[in-house]
Amino acid sequence: MVYRFKLVSDEVSNFAREIEIDSENTFLQLRNAVLDSVNYNKDELDSFYLCDNDWQKQEEITLEDMGDSSSDIDTWLMDDTTVGELIEEEGQRMIFVYDYLTERSFFMELKEILPTRHLSEPVCTFKKGNAPKQSVDLDEFDKKVDLKAQEKFDDLDFDVFPGDEYNEEDLGEGFDIMDMN
Repeated sequence: MVYRFKLVSDEVSNFAREIEIDSENTFLQLRNAVLDSVNYNKDELDSFYLCDNDWQKQEEITLEDMGDSSSDIDTWLMDDTTVGELIEEEGQRMIFVYDYLTERSFFMELKEILPTRHLSEPVCTFKKGNAPKQSVDLDEFDKKVDLKAQEKFDDLDFDVFPGDEYNEEDLGEGFDIMDMN
């Protein structure tokens, strides 16, 4: 049986991909199909996360075992886990984290199950738009995050201290920053 997944990005509004994969193929094959569809190199660590309907991460499918065997949580490895083992119904959601440092991801949803078809290898059947860059300059990323945070703060529409100036008396007693006793 063949699964058709749709991928989108929260960074690029006109980006989309569709990947078809046999349910007997592994998550490693799905990973490689995703990375090939966006022309990303395959030498970075990444993971799939099964999600609920609100995109909250649940089970992780990792590229490599990180050695946390003390955990009560099952470890799913991409190379050892078939897609059909964890994905069973249309509408199932996943997040594919391709950049751990900045948590950049693709959002994936199983759009259709084709029970009478079979594929030996996954294939990208639809491409729209350009994918976001695989990695970003961390300084530039931090500036964007800081700018977004400042915009949200500015949207709150209040002043921490009225006017441009304040004096220590405005803070009240008990806030003497020089008194460290």
